[in-house]
Amino acid sequence: MSAVAINRRFVDRVVLITGGGSGIGEAMALAFSHEGGRIVVVDRDAEGASRVASSIVASGGLAVAETADVALSSDMKRVIDGAVERWGRIDVLCNNAGIGIAAVCHETSESDWDLTMAIDLKGVFLGCKYAIPHMLRQGGGVICNTSSVAGQVGVLNRAAYCSAKAGVLGLTKSIAIDYAGHNIRCNALLPGTVDSPWIGKVLAQQTDPVGERARMEARQPVGRMGRPEEIAQAALYLCSDDASYATGTGLVIDGGLTAR
Repeated sequence: MSAVAINRRFVDRVVLITGGGSGIGEAMALAFSHEGGRIVVVDRDAEGASRVASSIVASGGLAVAETADVALSSDMKRVIDGAVERWGRIDVLCNNAGIGIAAVCHETSESDWDLTMAIDLKGVFLGCKYAIPHMLRQGGGVICNTSSVAGQVGVLNRAAYCSAKAGVLGLTKSIAIDYAGHNIRCNALLPGTVDSPWIGKVLAQQTDPVGERARMEARQPVGRMGRPEEIAQAALYLCSDDASYATGTGLVIDGGLTAR
């Protein structure tokens, strides 16, 4: 197989990415576009979504920006139905939007718990709920949910986040089983610590940002945090025909963090 064929795995396929306005989602949008995908960049940050979509278009790709709150049923139905109305189908759904709130269980407020569940777990559910009927009608599709290693092992001071991401992994497996006979695959990404805008915000809140970054990097066996582009490459694989036998799996990309 030629390099050209390998690098154009998503030609004319419609790819919708939530949280696509920055970080891992932005890297996904650019990577899928590079391989020929038609990209729907969804983010509650209208400016971020527009910036990413405009960058893709400027590079000769096809992309549109949609502003949405993944926790709102009406928003998710609108952007998914809109993608189908625009391009006739939805081939790949990447439920990537998420937040992280630092707190142990007894110090987690109910409002923070509810917000984390709404975005990190309900948002994934809503994306699947509204994309799957279209995938059933068109004869198949692929779903890639961004979970986390925090959904597989405990992480200090992240009670709500760990719970939500574990839920994403469970939902992924459930969907994989329920729709395997309908040519719909569903897998999850389990990133470790990734050097993203969210991590930048976390570091900015520390009294010693430089020291905290060094500590974050040191806890990875490879000695550094991951890059959004590395997670995007994993998403490309799971959503491509190269991974046609993979469904219901959680792919860990964590620099060896959970291998200890």
